[in-house]
Amino acid sequence: MFIGEYHHSIDDKGRLIIPSKFREELGEKFIVTRGIENCLFVYSEENWQKIVNKLETLPFTKRDARQFIRFFLSGATVAELDKQGRINITSPLISYANIKKECVIIGTGDRLEIWSEESWNDFFNSAKDNMSDIAENLFNESVNL
Repeated sequence: MFIGEYHHSIDDKGRLIIPSKFREELGEKFIVTRGIENCLFVYSEENWQKIVNKLETLPFTKRDARQFIRFFLSGATVAELDKQGRINITSPLISYANIKKECVIIGTGDRLEIWSEESWNDFFNSAKDNMSDIAENLFNESVNL
């Protein structure tokens, strides 16, 4: 399971260090794609296949399904770690996530998310004040956090 928050910089060549704690679980090859809310999603090959399997069950006759599949899969790329534990992120993905220099890499269970530091701070600051309401809406009384 991917958990935690890490801050790193992306270099001028689009290389970003993946925290060592995540490298083994990701495996030798993994997938980086456009995420939701202008971040990048990073999946192990195993978890990526689960997502693709779910996408294949969506009805292609539905416009939302077609649009989501196009958006999600067209940005996907296979990534590999170099000897320094870095990945190369493509320029379209860097542009999509509005990454300038500083990045935040977070674990969200089955995937990593890569955010520009500015976008992450904006998200976090707006979400933190609503966590109690969000938790109340998502969980019933039988779930203790």
